Amino acid sequence: MGKVQKKKSLADKVRKTKTSTEIKNNPFEVKINRKKFEVLGQKIKHDVGLPGVSRSKAIKKRKDTLLKEYKQKNKSNKFIDRRFGEYDTKMAPEDKILQRFAMERQRGHDKKDVYNLNEEEELTHYGQSLAEMEKFTDAGNSDDETEEKGLLSAELTASHFGGGGGLLRKKGPGDQEEEGGQRTKSRQELIEELIQKSKQEKRERQVKKEEAQELTEKLDQEWKSIQALMVKKTPKDADAEKTEEKPKVEEYDMMVRELGFEMKAQPSEKLKTPEELAREETEKLQKLEADRLRRMMGDEGRDSSQHQVHMSADDLNDGFILDKHDKKTLAYEDGKWNIEDESEGGQDEDEAESGEDQETDEEGEGSIEKEDDDGHSDLDSEEEESENEEENEDDDVVSVPKPKKKSVTKEEQEAAKAELPYTFTAPENYNCLKNLLNCHTPDNQRLIVARMQKSNHPSLAVGNKLKLQNLLGFLLEYVGELATRNPPDLLTVDKLIPELYTLCQMFPEAARQALQSIMGDVAHSMEEVIEVNGHAPFPTLDMLIYLKVIALLFPTSDFRHPVTTPALLFIGQALTKCPVRSLQDLTSGLVLCCLAVEYVSLSKRFLPELINFLFGTLHLAVQDKTSLGYSVVPPFRRSGKHCDLLVVSDSESISSWSRKSLPLSACKHLELEEDRDRDQHRLTCLSTCLDLVKRCCLLYKELTSFTHIFQPIRVLLSKHLSSQTLPDSLQELQSEIVEMISSAPAAHRVLVFDKKKPIPLKLLTPKIVEVLDYGKKRGSSREEREQERLKHKYKKEFKGALREIRKDSRFLAREKLSEVMNRDAERKRKVRELFGSLATQEGEWKALKRRKRK
Repeated sequence: MGKVQKKKSLADKVRKTKTSTEIKNNPFEVKINRKKFEVLGQKIKHDVGLPGVSRSKAIKKRKDTLLKEYKQKNKSNKFIDRRFGEYDTKMAPEDKILQRFAMERQRGHDKKDVYNLNEEEELTHYGQSLAEMEKFTDAGNSDDETEEKGLLSAELTASHFGGGGGLLRKKGPGDQEEEGGQRTKSRQELIEELIQKSKQEKRERQVKKEEAQELTEKLDQEWKSIQALMVKKTPKDADAEKTEEKPKVEEYDMMVRELGFEMKAQPSEKLKTPEELAREETEKLQKLEADRLRRMMGDEGRDSSQHQVHMSADDLNDGFILDKHDKKTLAYEDGKWNIEDESEGGQDEDEAESGEDQETDEEGEGSIEKEDDDGHSDLDSEEEESENEEENEDDDVVSVPKPKKKSVTKEEQEAAKAELPYTFTAPENYNCLKNLLNCHTPDNQRLIVARMQKSNHPSLAVGNKLKLQNLLGFLLEYVGELATRNPPDLLTVDKLIPELYTLCQMFPEAARQALQSIMGDVAHSMEEVIEVNGHAPFPTLDMLIYLKVIALLFPTSDFRHPVTTPALLFIGQALTKCPVRSLQDLTSGLVLCCLAVEYVSLSKRFLPELINFLFGTLHLAVQDKTSLGYSVVPPFRRSGKHCDLLVVSDSESISSWSRKSLPLSACKHLELEEDRDRDQHRLTCLSTCLDLVKRCCLLYKELTSFTHIFQPIRVLLSKHLSSQTLPDSLQELQSEIVEMISSAPAAHRVLVFDKKKPIPLKLLTPKIVEVLDYGKKRGSSREEREQERLKHKYKKEFKGALREIRKDSRFLAREKLSEVMNRDAERKRKVRELFGSLATQEGEWKALKRRKRK
């Protein structure tokens, strides 16, 4: 009955599951999204929605993605060597092995292995058990494949190792009978006998080789004697016919042969890097310095080819090079070949070429040949070889006698002392450089700086870069000091400019910082003086030199440069704020104008300060300043104390004046005691000013306002300076400038602002606001509406992301809880099984115990 009831319950369960799966959802719970119009290509997310369908889809999607990632967490599908220190290159192999062994021992002493007292550890070495290795089951392999594996012959063992075989085995009675009563040989005797046998075999081989060589030479001589008889001579007529019968060579064959004999292209040498070139230059300078010091000490350098030669006693001498002609000279005398000895011919040539040096070389070669003959005496007798083995081992080096040193005269020593050293250390401070360069000529100073750069190239040592950067700052300071001397040493400055350029190319950042600091200090001091007095003196000569150096070291055509742009601004400030009160000030101003023209020659940047200063300089040469058709701008004045600086006082000095360049030293100190000298200097300044005006006209002739800019200069030159008596060269230059300005195209109309439209009166028109979204905030612009829409979309997406993250976290929490519950259920099941098995064992044991009692 019980079985029947169980079958019925199972059937009811199956029937219920079938009916539950077959039951469809309630049609009233189905949500259908209908569309009024169909659009081609439009995707519809949910046409028919069932209750709980979206949730089941989301759970299924999380199981396919998030759950798989969670289960594959902390797992990898590739083999990674996780042994301790495997990828640590700093650890030694022994440390790795010890650390791994310690970690293995710690891993073995876990809680589960606390009570395993009887288990023994198995010691290993490189993965092999030491217990197995101590059994010595692996037989050694023989190197010789022809012999049997793992076996050695008794004779070989006796001869080489002295153990086993026929040397140490015990003699039997049969062996003693075969020896015929002779005594047994000891080990030492057997070894000596073996050595004698090997020497005997070697000697026999040498004898056979010498006999074969003698027979070969004899055969060669006999062949020469009969060689002439075997040559068949043909008559001359036949030879002539054969030559006539030879076909002519075609042009193509001739061309092919010519191409074959043409010179092939030779591979060019590899281009060397700057580091390699610097290293070669340094080595060359070091070698020259060593030669100079040797000559200064009176010791002439020995030949590079004559030095002590170290040769090993085992050297085969197969790398020799023949320094002389080794071909034998042949001559025919008394019906026989006369072959001169190589040694005689070489000796005669040597005697004819040189004297004492060659004799010493020949003596050295003779000593080497004698030693070589002694060394090769082992070919005659092996006994002498065994006696001389120890001597040859001690004397492994063959030395050639040292050549004689050439004497150096005192004159050569003094000349070597007077020479400049070829290597210099970089100076540590400015005083060291100053003391090093002061006592030398300008050319020598340039040479010292150049050798200092080559000896301390940055690629040769780590600290050389900083040394050369310091040297660049010291050289700039030294150039400034040369300009401040009385008189200024401008020639030395000119010689040092190329070396400054080289250092600037190597370290542009250091050069920028050094010159920026100099310009900053001078500009700051000028601003302080201007704030106090309202004007400042012209820059000194050292500052003018620095401005010229900046133009040589850095590009002046850049729109904005960290060095040249501040320098150009400083020049404009000096031309504007420095008044002209003497001829020395005027000279400094004209030098600044020359520098300004050089700065803007490529970029053609317009400098109003430059044009104003040139115009004011020309105004200083006008005599009559009562009626002027132009206005004067500061730092010049229309009339006053220093307004006639360029007016010539004596007309006789005009005829004796010759055109020349403006001296740069006049910016520092100008001494003009006589009126004639002053007039000469005035005419020189005026000539320089006219030259600058001409260059400015050529530079700015493409400007639209060219005529408007240079109109005051044209009026001054045509109306005021033309009436004065000037030298012919200045009059020609003046007329050229006036013609150049006059021939320029007509001036364009001055730029003015366009007239604005009149502002209309306010009208009472209604303000129309377009309403696009009803119920939303009105009155905002399109940008504000777009910003609000983006904010709303951002909030919506942010909330959705937070919602999905919370759902993912709840899903993972449910999965983790299910895993924990499954583990707990499995553990409880195993515990119940263990308790059940223990209960059955306990019952069986009690039953057995009761049986025993009965």
